[in-house]
Amino acid sequence: MPLEKNAPAEPSADREIVISRNFDAPRELVWQAMTDPRHVIHWWGPRGFTTTIEIMDVRPGGLWRHTMRGPDGTNYPNRSVFTEVIPPERISFSQGGEREGGPSVNFEATWTFDALAEGQTKVTIRMVFPTAAARDFVVQEFGAIEGAQQTLERLGEQLAKSTVAADRSVVISRTFDAPRELVWRAWTDPKQMVQWWGPRDFTNPVCEMDVQPGGIWRIVMRSPDGVDYPIKSVYVKVEPPKRLVLVMDCSEHPLEWHNLVNPDRDQSRPPRLECVQTVTFEDLGGQTKLTIRTELETAAIRDAMVKLGMHEGWNQSLDRLAETLLQPA
Repeated sequence: MPLEKNAPAEPSADREIVISRNFDAPRELVWQAMTDPRHVIHWWGPRGFTTTIEIMDVRPGGLWRHTMRGPDGTNYPNRSVFTEVIPPERISFSQGGEREGGPSVNFEATWTFDALAEGQTKVTIRMVFPTAAARDFVVQEFGAIEGAQQTLERLGEQLAKSTVAADRSVVISRTFDAPRELVWRAWTDPKQMVQWWGPRDFTNPVCEMDVQPGGIWRIVMRSPDGVDYPIKSVYVKVEPPKRLVLVMDCSEHPLEWHNLVNPDRDQSRPPRLECVQTVTFEDLGGQTKLTIRTELETAAIRDAMVKLGMHEGWNQSLDRLAETLLQPA
């Protein structure tokens, strides 16, 4: 499906600039490209600009300090504070910036990420300025509308060529209002995992865990209609409370599921599907950023699982995990 071109600016008020664009990449991957400074430096800013990032702490109250450098060598320092972060749906921040020797530019920004059909994502950037005159100034002085359109064009190019969208992985992140040790325990204690693993209305009649390198983790998810989805995993790395790496084997899933995920497989052989999953736990001072990276065998299998609802299933699981963490110990 061809991508839509940038939608024209549609300010809903005289103090706003609104720009949107569709990307041929799942929402979680677009979120990653827009929140990981290792990716942001490659596309942020209009064409001809470069960007250096001093800090990008994507959480409520977190600081984002970066400097854009124009083709003529002029530096544009920016300082922002994130006010709302709801992965992978919405980010809001207060923006402050100035050109060397020039006036300051301030506005409130909101990025929204809407999941579309066929694994696409619509990103909308809304900037609200203190006054209509301030909005008009950045449009006329800095070319803000054209600059924002070029920035999103560069993001689309980066997504098309980088490992963010082109590899075999699915990446999910969520920040929990709980200490890292508690989140780690919820991932390594079978009594807790049975409470939250899987989409809503799924149960886990079996959960056995030997959390050590070479140890086995076996869990059986049961759907509301009684279909079982067994998973057998082997722990490769266990680094409390920072990281888990494991090889997950979903080969015992129902045959119908395999036919949907990998219709081109050799039908004369038993179905097989393995993936490598890396789970990291980042301490944010009382909060915890959880990142799950699942590397599938091929990009085609990854795309098929995304279309079957992998992102939605994971988000429902993490919603259930958040609810579990709120329960008294």
